[in-house]
Amino acid sequence: MSAAIVAFGAISGLGRGRAAASVGEVDAPARVVTKHDEELAASKLARPFCARVALESVEEDRATAILRIAMSDLVAALDARDSAWRGRRVGLALASSSGGMRGAETLFRALREGSPVPRAVGERATYFAPMQAVVASRFSPSTLVLTACSASTIAIGIALGWLERGACDLVIAGGFDAVSVFVASGFEALRATTSRLPSRPFGLERDGMALGEGAALLALAREDAAPLGWVTGFGASGDAIHVTAPDRTGAGLARAARAALGESVASVELVSAHGTATPFNDAAEWKAIVATLGDRARDVAVHPFKAQIGHTLGAAGALESLGALDAISRGVLPAAVIAPARDPETPARLLERTTRADVHGALKLSAAFGGANAALVLRDAPAPSTRPAARHRAFASRVSHVSAVPALAEISALTGIATDRLARADELVHLALGAIGALAREHDLAGAGVVVGHAYATVDVNDRYFQRVLERGDAKAAEPRRFPYTSPNAVAGECSLAFKLTGPNLAVGSGLHGGVEALAIAADLVRAGDAERVVAVAVDAPRRAARAIASSCGWPCPADGAVAVLVSRERDSLAAEILATEAATAGGGEPSSAVGHEALVPLTSGARVVSCVSPWGAFAKVELAR
Repeated sequence: MSAAIVAFGAISGLGRGRAAASVGEVDAPARVVTKHDEELAASKLARPFCARVALESVEEDRATAILRIAMSDLVAALDARDSAWRGRRVGLALASSSGGMRGAETLFRALREGSPVPRAVGERATYFAPMQAVVASRFSPSTLVLTACSASTIAIGIALGWLERGACDLVIAGGFDAVSVFVASGFEALRATTSRLPSRPFGLERDGMALGEGAALLALAREDAAPLGWVTGFGASGDAIHVTAPDRTGAGLARAARAALGESVASVELVSAHGTATPFNDAAEWKAIVATLGDRARDVAVHPFKAQIGHTLGAAGALESLGALDAISRGVLPAAVIAPARDPETPARLLERTTRADVHGALKLSAAFGGANAALVLRDAPAPSTRPAARHRAFASRVSHVSAVPALAEISALTGIATDRLARADELVHLALGAIGALAREHDLAGAGVVVGHAYATVDVNDRYFQRVLERGDAKAAEPRRFPYTSPNAVAGECSLAFKLTGPNLAVGSGLHGGVEALAIAADLVRAGDAERVVAVAVDAPRRAARAIASSCGWPCPADGAVAVLVSRERDSLAAEILATEAATAGGGEPSSAVGHEALVPLTSGARVVSCVSPWGAFAKVELAR
């Protein structure tokens, strides 16, 4: 199926609206807006470069302000087209890499000083805080994808599946992120940021990217008389190779690209690259492009937009998709930032100036921590679905529950991973491995996807990571081994490595109902045909940061534990069919006392319905027939 793009709202370092993702005027070189940043320099980072969004006011959290601008512009654009959209069934698939991380930094400082944590600080410290602040209307289905750098590409793919099965009439899909010292310190610690501007994708001396801020929200519908463009394909995969580094063969990214393209490989004239300008990513991505496009790889123009607007993290896939849409709608191939010395091992076709051309289709590639790959196809006309026409059923085949953090020796026996390597990970990873390991005793899970959900996500891992920065008073003191585990998707990444889960790989969490949300999204992926099997994992290990948020806000806090559910297209003797799933914002109802993984524990006793309502009204519900 194809989805029509009927409106959008966007903001980046390039500007607002159409300017946010403009690929430039004909005959013009690529416009670069990354620059030296005073906040990052003051934190003593050696590579303090980014592209900031211009904000008139800084009274609220930057990520919240950026999301609010994009949402208000999108709503205005929809109203201008047809105000009747407000009476339709509208879904919301948001994405972010760091959510309310700038607010979380304030919490971490208060914890270090032993200061009381006011409610306003607690509410701003969660990943879902900007979503909670901006989204007032009811949207159903709804999710917040937390899969780092591929998050908004996956969010758009989820939206495509919802439309395909008729779950809603219109979906708002995309992502947002703001730059913080926390995030910048981590990428520098991993040696992923550039030593000088501009960054040099596919260059011989490339050494990383600069960060960027932004938001992009697309309104998608099943059909429209005069759309801005079409999303005609989606694919997602997991590398199951490394937590931070890509599969150097590019095989995982190529699988996602081929799933998105189907048989329409010849219809692509442009590749919107992930293009982080890191040595391993660019090399792997080029191999994926060659594996996908074959002999056409050298002829198709490649656009590494991050070299111009910075790596906008959770917004990157959506903003870069809008850049591809700009090129298609105007009939141009975009200019790229070209390194003085090109890498002969990555001979991508990069254009010095924006050039007029017949452009009808583009392939958008994204990759993220945990080996989470995703791809979209954007076109100027609808196209047949790349998936079978039949709608799939989803079954909860097996359920396992772990109520305490397993010993490293026990996890090692389940996974074959050495205990010294396991010791680098955190309690969330250990609990999730234990829960999935119990399923793996009975089933070979290789090839399945994985969706992880939490109540408070990785806020406690983040606290431990940032305390070292605060202790030393120097962002260069950040620990490179700990930073990857600050991503909610690190749990999915480690589980994919341990059990060869090469299907879609993602994390979600739009509230304390994140555990049930993960099960709902896993079922959605199976029913949409994006995966044959998906393991949904709800996992929590609250420590002082999560408890401080819970206490200051009056919210419940779960105990340690994890629940894993194998969702499959196939029924077996113990399977329960997932009849209905619902996840919505501003749904109302009394907040649940059992949150996170605890809301799924009743499944182990044969419950037919599991549900959870977050304090801000968002909720998720899954109904099964046994």
